[in-house]
Amino acid sequence: MRKGAKTAIVSTVFAVMLGGAGYGAFNIVSALNGDGDGGSGASGPAPVKTGPPSSDEVKDTTAKFFAAWAKGQAAEAAAYTNNEAKAEPLLTSYGEAAHITDVKITPGAASGDTVPFSVKATVSYDGKSKPLDYKSQLTVVRGLTTGKALVDWQPSVVHPELTGMDDTLVTGESSAPAIEAVDRNGKVLTKEKYPSLGPILDELRDKYGDQAGGTAGIELAIHHAAADTADTPLLTLAEGKAGRLPTTLSASAQAAAEKAVKNYAESSVVAVKPSTGEVLAVANNRKDAFNAAFLGEVAPGSTMKIISAATLIDLGLTTANGPAPCTPDAVWQSQTFHNLAGMTPNENATLSESFARSCNTAFVKFADSVKVDSLTKEAQDRFGLGRDNWKTGIPSFDGSVPASGGPDTAANMIGQGQVQMSPLNMASVTATAMTGTFHQPVIVPQSLDDRELATARGLSGSTVQQLRSMMNRTATSGTAAHVMADLSGRIGAKTGSAEVDGQSKSNSWFTGYRNDIAAAAMTQEGGHGGDAAGPIVAAVLRAGG
Repeated sequence: MRKGAKTAIVSTVFAVMLGGAGYGAFNIVSALNGDGDGGSGASGPAPVKTGPPSSDEVKDTTAKFFAAWAKGQAAEAAAYTNNEAKAEPLLTSYGEAAHITDVKITPGAASGDTVPFSVKATVSYDGKSKPLDYKSQLTVVRGLTTGKALVDWQPSVVHPELTGMDDTLVTGESSAPAIEAVDRNGKVLTKEKYPSLGPILDELRDKYGDQAGGTAGIELAIHHAAADTADTPLLTLAEGKAGRLPTTLSASAQAAAEKAVKNYAESSVVAVKPSTGEVLAVANNRKDAFNAAFLGEVAPGSTMKIISAATLIDLGLTTANGPAPCTPDAVWQSQTFHNLAGMTPNENATLSESFARSCNTAFVKFADSVKVDSLTKEAQDRFGLGRDNWKTGIPSFDGSVPASGGPDTAANMIGQGQVQMSPLNMASVTATAMTGTFHQPVIVPQSLDDRELATARGLSGSTVQQLRSMMNRTATSGTAAHVMADLSGRIGAKTGSAEVDGQSKSNSWFTGYRNDIAAAAMTQEGGHGGDAAGPIVAAVLRAGG
């Protein structure tokens, strides 16, 4: 909501909602008869109940909770949850700030302690009204100290799109005018057709709505407690005028990216145009709706070897055709590093061969020859990473390659240790390796706001030629060959898998290029690079820009 409007919204008097909870008369009456946990008074307090709530307790607790919620009795409804302090503000905002009235809640058939339900209500503001209709669910648990059956509090109980514990609902003038985002060819981009763009379009609207030429409407929205997070619109009561906002995206590449990530849970992908740094596609398939493609901060595994190889070449330690022995294992400061199971050692391997086979030990062996900050300087000075100065147009992570000593000096070389990247970062790394020039990625044209973009000196022609040669070898006869087999033109790739504490499988990483498009993907617990992330990248490269 616009500044000033929120204060007015919150200060309005909450209308008592008399629509009932959608439960039968028996359940409404039972909601008024107390919680049933008290003792008789003659024999002392009843013992605290333990174990899962019974079906009768689940039914009774949900009836009481729904009845209080529907009547606008936020404090009473919150008392039937296991987190009154968090539940009451959100339930209060439901009526006062969000102006939701005439609430009817209809429970579905319970499955154990979980109860699905539907909500029908009306949102009214400034003479405008619209029906609100959605479904959610709740779970009833046993209170740890009281033993009472209580609603396990999650904001999603109130609305399925509420995720932040301190997020609230508001209705009023929209925080920013609506936008009509268009791709590089003028094609309209909507969250309905391209679901991954939902949070991104909200961010673009929040930042550029005012200057795109539109006018604000009236809407019900989720106001996020997290700083610098755009409101999420839920229902429009009165349309504003949408301002036209150009983006660098390609509708065809975006469609391919959306389709590709659907095949692998917890996946993210970014595609960029190496010659300009323009983002062509960004897609996520995640339960939490987090834009991990731009904001992920995880170890990139062996895709990091692109930067490591560039470091070795630029320091004069070896060349693509120079020595990089692939030994069975390598020890650095008492930590032993291994290769993937089944990899045949080759003491006479070149850097190109060890790169294409993704031999860890070949890179770890160079830890004796590099300085603690060698990789950091290469990442910052040549690839533009880790300086926290990218201005893509929406929030993004700029990568991190810290100068960490000890075993991490070696681990960083193979994309483990303290190194953290996002798919956006690795797509940019691949673009820089391909062209030799660092172009800071952007999702809206720089001309839109004349923002200052990050710069880096890039790579020498010799280093670029060697990196291209090694990445092409990887794509045609190395670990990426089976994924890139049907792609024509100028191609290159690098696979990666990253071990993460607490995960049974490694994260799958893959980055590659084809002509003037570079892409990188990550799938959490996806296994080897070619298993999950690889097919995603190949699909995007196949579609082109």
